[in-house]
Amino acid sequence: MTQKKVIRVEDVMKREFDLVDGMATIQEALQTMRHVDTKCLIVDKRHDDDEYGILLISDIARMVLAKDRAPDRMNVYEIMAKPVISVDPVMDIRYCARLFERFELSRAPVLKDRKVIGIVSFTDMVLQGFARL
Repeated sequence: MTQKKVIRVEDVMKREFDLVDGMATIQEALQTMRHVDTKCLIVDKRHDDDEYGILLISDIARMVLAKDRAPDRMNVYEIMAKPVISVDPVMDIRYCARLFERFELSRAPVLKDRKVIGIVSFTDMVLQGFARL
């Protein structure tokens, strides 16, 4: 019987991500994006007992652009999702994919010791996961 190779989230996640403050305007958040291929922004905790949030580019398109709202008059906290569903870096990507499917996620932050260390998406799991088999 052959043993299946386990590919972990930490093997396929993106280690570069953009962190923004919830009080920033949408315009400021977009201007601070450093990573060209970013599809989301992680919203930082305000204090140790707070939780991380996430702001997807699709949320900005639906809630700001499509509604013709001014990005310099809307704050990140108004449209972010919080608390965010996160994954552990040692999780098998098969289980991560099942979690994404169950909760209709496209990406999630990867947390280690309650700190974001990366972001994983369906694309990362499929393209990089199958490349490692």
